[in-house]
Formats: sequence, structure tokens, C-alpha cells
Amino acid sequence: MTAYPSLHMMIAGERVSGGGRRTHAVVNPATGETIGELPLAEPADLDRALEAAQRGFKLWRKSTPQQRAAVLNGAARLLLERQEDLARIATLEQGKPLAEARIEVLMNVGLFQFYAGEVFRIYGRTLVRPEGMRSTVTHEPVGPVAAFAPWNFPLGNPGRKLGAPIAAGCSVILKAAEETPASALGVLQCLLDAGLPGEVAQAVFGVPDEVSRHLLGSPIIRKLSFTGSTVIGKHLAKLAAEDMKRTTMELGGHGPVLVFGDADLDRVLDTVVTQKYRNAGQVCVSPTRFIVEESVYDRFRNAFAERAKAIAVGNGLDEATRMGPMANPRRPEAMDRLIGDAVQRGAKLHTGGERVGNAGFFYAPSVLSDIPLDAAIMNEEPFGPVALINAYAGEEAMIAEANRLPYGLAAFAWTQDSKRQQRLAREIEAGMVGINTNMIAGADSPFGGVRWSGHGAEDGPEGVQACMVTKAVHEG
Repeated sequence: MTAYPSLHMMIAGERVSGGGRRTHAVVNPATGETIGELPLAEPADLDRALEAAQRGFKLWRKSTPQQRAAVLNGAARLLLERQEDLARIATLEQGKPLAEARIEVLMNVGLFQFYAGEVFRIYGRTLVRPEGMRSTVTHEPVGPVAAFAPWNFPLGNPGRKLGAPIAAGCSVILKAAEETPASALGVLQCLLDAGLPGEVAQAVFGVPDEVSRHLLGSPIIRKLSFTGSTVIGKHLAKLAAEDMKRTTMELGGHGPVLVFGDADLDRVLDTVVTQKYRNAGQVCVSPTRFIVEESVYDRFRNAFAERAKAIAVGNGLDEATRMGPMANPRRPEAMDRLIGDAVQRGAKLHTGGERVGNAGFFYAPSVLSDIPLDAAIMNEEPFGPVALINAYAGEEAMIAEANRLPYGLAAFAWTQDSKRQQRLAREIEAGMVGINTNMIAGADSPFGGVRWSGHGAEDGPEGVQACMVTKAVHEG
């Protein structure tokens, strides 16, 4: 079995630890036991990282597409070779089942391989001008990027934050979550071992507000990339605005799922129940608000609850586990608060609503129905293993509920009516819409939201473009 590694920061290619620095205890969420001590950055460490990123940008912006492709393809090969070790580390520090952690590694492999090709497709254009004049449009790397990644996808999120700047020719300072540092360091190490110069990508950890204020307060940083809650995203956007830094913000959601009476309910249930409890519901695009047409409401709700009850909850290292613990003690507390409030207001609890076992941060797969709209859980992203199922009279009311909240990250709909599919694609306000599918992400597809769910995109050509600026040059 993979042992949990010693922890460090990575600055200018050097592993940084010890030195009397403050530390953060990394906890295995399946047992509640401390498995590592993470050194936290002091201001001098952050200054070193900034200086390295500045040097790295001057170096990497001159790199050829061939050099960048070689690093990204090399890192993809190393990720595959190290897949099992990386997956076990992610499960140890985040809790998700091994099968899900292995998929995260493959997500990074696909993304790095796509970006390795995309570096040859960063095209400009020449404009039509009279003889004697020349006008061109080019795309150039924006500069050093500060990238903040959360804990829910401890391998996938750092891969997204590192891959796009490196493909674009930028340097990057990654601050991954203190709860899941070894996964992020493992992804970065693959890039370094594939030939990425040490100054091009740094990894620091620390008190989040201290790190964000220090990095975003520096003129060296020219772009912020953040994945996390809307509340924190708004705060960081204000800090970035002080220096007019570019931003990509992938923020919270409250995923609506519209289920119409003409849908194949067995197929819908086979898909959405598994998707709902993936990573214990700690997924920004998790299906959460099930907006069900009245004609199939009772059948859908009852079958959903029965399937939820059957999910095997346990340690993610056990291959039989289908849902692991929540990632930290804050999440079961939030579930108790939100579910308790909903029940108190009249919602019906069909299964779950309680913690599991007396060790770790396990919570039972939960199903609520008939939830009043003023319940906190209908307005606040629960980010946990709870499905909210309500009945609606028809398409107009269902779309209105889908668009009721200010979030707009992912939405889903199930119907066999082709005309309705077109209407839903047009009228649902979300950055990503899945119709008769839960597959809304891919290496070649933009990933991002609208309204309070943020702006900009990761993945796809758009992910690279988000790390570049456009320049028009006119010659007479």
C-alpha cells in the first residue's frame, strides 16, 4: 500500500519544509487521524515564489510549442505510470473511493495530452489592408498566474490549474488546498520530472487569506484562476480588481435536474443516483435540485430513495465502497444544519439525514422531498450527499425553478421530446447543460459557469486562451 508522503512546498524547483514554519495537520477523513504535517508559507516564502515565477515567465514565454508539448505529453505518461500511487494518496487525504481517484488521474492525462496539441493551435490572424500596410492580431501569454485549487478533486483541480498556464507559456504559483496537498504535489512533480523548469511552476500552502492577499497584492501576478465558493470568489475578485488582473472564476452551483414525464425513468435513475453521490456529493456540478414533472413524481422519488439506501458507504480504500466519507468535519456539520432546517420547515426525509459510524466524517446518502423554497438547502449549495426532490406542474414552472437561483454552473434535463430539448438548451441559464446525459465535461470542452457561478472557462481551447492576451499590431 502507498504510504502517505512527507510534505513540502515547491519553490524554484526546491522542496521547502521545516525551518520552524507553522504547520497544518492533514487528516484522513475515513479515520479522523492525522497522517501528515504540512509546512505553511511565511511572507519570505511567498516573495521567493513570486521572484521565481517572474524569472520563470521570462524563460517559458520564449519556449517553443514543441518544448511545451514535450513537457505536457511527458507528464501525461508519468501520470499513467504513477496512477495507482497517486489515486491512493488522494483517497488517503480526501476520502473518495479509489475508483473515482483513478478517474481523476485519467482526467489529467487527457487534459495534458489535449493541451500538448493545443499549443500548436494558438493562431493569430492577418487583417486585410491596403498595399503598404500590415495589421496582425496575435495572442501572447498573460504573465505569471496565481492559481487556487480546492480539495474536492485533489488531483484534477491542480491539473487544470497547472496545465493551461503551462500550455500558454505562462508561469504559475499553485496554492492547492491544505487538506489535500500531497495529491497536488504529485501532479506538479510529474510536470517537473517531464522537464518543466523549476521556476515555471511553484506550489505553496498557507493560511488562505494571507496567501491570497500577498500574491494578489503583487504586480508580478497578472492573472487569478480560482475554483471554490461564490463567497470566497467574490472576495478574491475584489482583490484582483485592485490591480486589474485577469480572472477565471469557477464558483459554486446548485445543479437543477429537470425530469419530464416522457423520460426513461430507469435510465435516468441509473445515471443520476450514481452521479449525485459521487465524491459524497462534494462536486460543484453535482445534480442537487431534482425538478420532477408531477406525472412521474411519486415513482421517481420512491425509486431514488430505494437506490440511495443501497449505496455502500465506507473507507475509500475498500474496493467495495461506492461512497466514502466527507472530506472534513465541517461538511457533516453543514449537512446536519441544512437537513435539519428543511425537515423543521416541513420537508420529508426518506433516507439518511444522519452520520454513519463513530470514526471519520461519514454521512448517509440522504433524500428529501416536498422541500419548501424558503428552506436554506433550496438556496444554499449543500455540497454533500443529499438529493432534493420536488414536483412541478409542467415545463414553464420547471424552467422557472431551474433559473430561480443566481447560480448557473451546470444543469441537466431528461426528456425524449426533441423540440423541448432545443427549448431547454436555449432557456436554461447555465454554463454547461447536459440533456439526457451527465457527461458535461471533457478535455476539449469549456468548463465554467455564468452569473454567481463565475466567468471564464477551463479546459478546451478556451482554457488556454484564458491565459493569454490579445494584441493588435498595425504597420504603415
